[in-house]
Amino acid sequence: MNSCYIHSAVSISAQNSFELEFLELFEISGKNVEAIAPNYKEYISPMVLRRMATGVKMGVAAASKALQNANIDKPNAILTGTGMGCIEDTEKFLNSIIANDEEFLTPTSFIQSTHNTVGAQIALGLQCKAYNNTYVHGALSFESALLDGLLMVQNEETKNVLVGGVDELGTEFVDYVRMLEDQNPNGIKVPIGEGASFFVLSSEKKHNVVELLGIKTSSKLSIHSLQNELIAFLSHHHLKPDSIDVLILGNNGDSFDDYYDEASKAFPQETINLSYKQFCGEFYTASAFGLFLGCEILKSQQIPETLLQHKAQKTSLKTILLYNQFKGRDHSFILLRQC
Repeated sequence: MNSCYIHSAVSISAQNSFELEFLELFEISGKNVEAIAPNYKEYISPMVLRRMATGVKMGVAAASKALQNANIDKPNAILTGTGMGCIEDTEKFLNSIIANDEEFLTPTSFIQSTHNTVGAQIALGLQCKAYNNTYVHGALSFESALLDGLLMVQNEETKNVLVGGVDELGTEFVDYVRMLEDQNPNGIKVPIGEGASFFVLSSEKKHNVVELLGIKTSSKLSIHSLQNELIAFLSHHHLKPDSIDVLILGNNGDSFDDYYDEASKAFPQETINLSYKQFCGEFYTASAFGLFLGCEILKSQQIPETLLQHKAQKTSLKTILLYNQFKGRDHSFILLRQC
């Protein structure tokens, strides 16, 4: 079975992450926070760009840069995860139905609203006819795509796989979600965000790459069995809790943060605990931003000071575990190791 390595990681988020300024993280505020848009014209022609929704722009640009950084023209597979898909075009089409009394509708917004639009546009731009799949599994959407890519590389089905997670805010539906969270005293406290993070997985080991050791997902997991599941996952990869240098958690301020508190208890005090959603916001594929941070921390051997929050910085960072869940469901563990 092949080992799997992450050759490049690119993220468009509420931070200046696209320019790899990941050490200069700042906490975001507000109800909904848009991603910082790069110069899309460097990656997408202006004629095509003007017809693209935000999520498609982010996905195509992040994917293009990830492939450039890995020196790959065409991947052997394109795998995308998204929770909401192209919600902007969905809203346009539904509003058009109402405004036109269900008559004289143009199909453009409907065609562009499908969840697989991002993966399709990436393939069209690259003229890539390889395996192309999109996963829509709630907060496990990105992890499902990543797991598919990991298995393809490990089972020697392919050499290079492009994997990403994309979600956009839209203009209306997100306001309803924010309203419901604000009315709930135990609701999400961080802003709702958007972003696109893409990675190139490969069986080829190179200098200064990150090894993707394993992924485990669970739709339902009791808080009482969480520690046992964590330890079993680590044991499967011949590791113990004291082997983990950094634990990256998806805290968002709601009542289900108790899961993260419980997970932290399984590790010694020396393990550095970090949370990231106060920097990118909460959305279905926010865990892809967490993976981006994990990759950059291992490659640079540095942790942004705003993430550390006065915690001690270890001199050597070799192994990182990411744990994410949403509303007590859709749990995922991702294990990374420095090469």
